[in-house]
Amino acid sequence: MKKSEWSDKQLEELLRQMPKIHDNRNPRDIYQNLSIKKRKRPAWLIPGFAAAAALLLFFLLVPKMLNGTQNSFDSAKQEESSSEAKMSQSDDHSSLLMKEDSKSGSEPEMRITEINKNALYDDEAGDGTVITYWIPDSQAQNLVPISIVVTPDNNKNWLTIFTESMELFNEEEWGLADYYPLNAKFELDETKNTVIVDLPKNHPYGQGSTAEINFITTLKNNIASNSNVNKIMLKTDGQPGVELGNYGVLEEIEVKPEGKHAYFFYKPDGMDTTYLVPSTDTYQDINAALEAMKTDQQEQALKASLIPSFPIKDVTAKENKLIITLDEKAAMENSQETVNSFEAILLTAKEFGIDTITIVNAPIQLLGPFDLTKEMKVPLAPNLRQIQ
Repeated sequence: MKKSEWSDKQLEELLRQMPKIHDNRNPRDIYQNLSIKKRKRPAWLIPGFAAAAALLLFFLLVPKMLNGTQNSFDSAKQEESSSEAKMSQSDDHSSLLMKEDSKSGSEPEMRITEINKNALYDDEAGDGTVITYWIPDSQAQNLVPISIVVTPDNNKNWLTIFTESMELFNEEEWGLADYYPLNAKFELDETKNTVIVDLPKNHPYGQGSTAEINFITTLKNNIASNSNVNKIMLKTDGQPGVELGNYGVLEEIEVKPEGKHAYFFYKPDGMDTTYLVPSTDTYQDINAALEAMKTDQQEQALKASLIPSFPIKDVTAKENKLIITLDEKAAMENSQETVNSFEAILLTAKEFGIDTITIVNAPIQLLGPFDLTKEMKVPLAPNLRQIQ
């Protein structure tokens, strides 16, 4: 509250506004009376006049001073209320962060919102059609599964959507080999549950063993990931069979999903991207696969995906459910790499017929976008990417 101060000019103006006193007596009589009174005036009279004048000024000035004080007080009150309101709004906004982050029992961390999922889950696909493509890496050592969500079209089957969408790829932006669209014609024979692949005579898929193996594996994985088709018929320029150096003449390929692979990290050179890629090897059970995920796969240039920041203590599989008990005394880092590790576990579990995973004794409640206190469904597909 500001202190009210009256300047000399304000006091002078105030005195001018006081009522005028009129006296009709003769000036000489007044002077004479004053002279007599001056001689006879008691000593206490001067202080009395001063007190009366002061009292008069007090009654004249106090109302205005009080009014000014009240205005100042009201103004200060409004400023204080406005300040409190702003602070309250700020506190409300911060509390939302606190509520979001306090679930983990730690201090608020804005980076939690920056940690992203890699895979695609059933509550995110909506009504879209999910298609997974297998794309060789830049060194042709691995086939990286890339998944997209396409607007559904009831007039098109999955194979038509598959062939049309691969025209939109720009694999090099993803750090992968320029492989699509495939140089072939595709046809779906629903009566025989078969996909017919017709290659031109000058196709590039027989130029070396690596190219041949990748082509055959790509066909099988693409069809197995997106349909229940169990056979591929190969043609060359409309004629049955395709000649490949290491395979001879191939006319049919059986499509049978293997499963039981373990997922590892693949990081393209010069990029921060981490892909979740299955091993070429298969494993007897989920425990063997998880154990393998602790070690780099040198032959495939894949990195270990079960990292120390996801401290598994025990694993129990019951029918299609997996229960993972963590070491609650170990530190779990809330980071993108730990989220990637968790998703590698989810995808590996799916390879062994697991539908859901439950985490017990998690050191933290929230791991990026995942709530570790809730049962988690395995992903629909790995490595979600957007295409135009």
